[in-house]
Amino acid sequence: MRWLVGVDEAGRGPLAGPVAVGAVATVMGFDVAHEFPGVADSKKLSEKKREQFFEALEARAARGDVRFSVAFSDAAYIDAHGIVPAVSNALARAVCTVAPSPTHTQILLDGLLTAPESYIHQTTIIRGDVTEPIISLASIAAKVMRDRLMVRLHDQYPEYGFARHKGYGTKAHCAAVVNLGPSPLHRRTFLHGRFLINTLETPKYFKRGR
Repeated sequence: MRWLVGVDEAGRGPLAGPVAVGAVATVMGFDVAHEFPGVADSKKLSEKKREQFFEALEARAARGDVRFSVAFSDAAYIDAHGIVPAVSNALARAVCTVAPSPTHTQILLDGLLTAPESYIHQTTIIRGDVTEPIISLASIAAKVMRDRLMVRLHDQYPEYGFARHKGYGTKAHCAAVVNLGPSPLHRRTFLHGRFLINTLETPKYFKRGR
């Protein structure tokens, strides 16, 4: 076995934006806990701390010690196929990028995630983002890159405040959806039944080229 890969996702539950899956690969024997002291599940870290760990990850990747990839499935894909297939699609792309040789790879996945069947050496670990440092790194990579993307997308649709809530269903975000209708970035299937709006049509607001 040559590669150890950690996998985790970010953005499964938001009302808007993509779901992201991060994969981090190291050579067997690389001590993630030692090289990234204090690494933890992204949800338990401040934004500043996540950014610091991500910058350290980028630096180690530039040196060749580590590989990482984050893949996305956007709202349109989620609406067409469902969130579980969307996660699986992004996961397969992220894993194949960092570890193209399945037979020489051991994969550790958080929660109920599964890698493509060709990766025969894979283990799913409940709360793996807490107990396995390499999964924690994958969690951080997915969270940071998704958050950065949502900040960029905010410029296209500033009325929704994506830079603040990153697509999650905050009170202000929900109010914006009720008042404006869903944007092209919203997951219509997530909105249906939650809001008394027609989520199957694009509001006139967006047909004006906003």
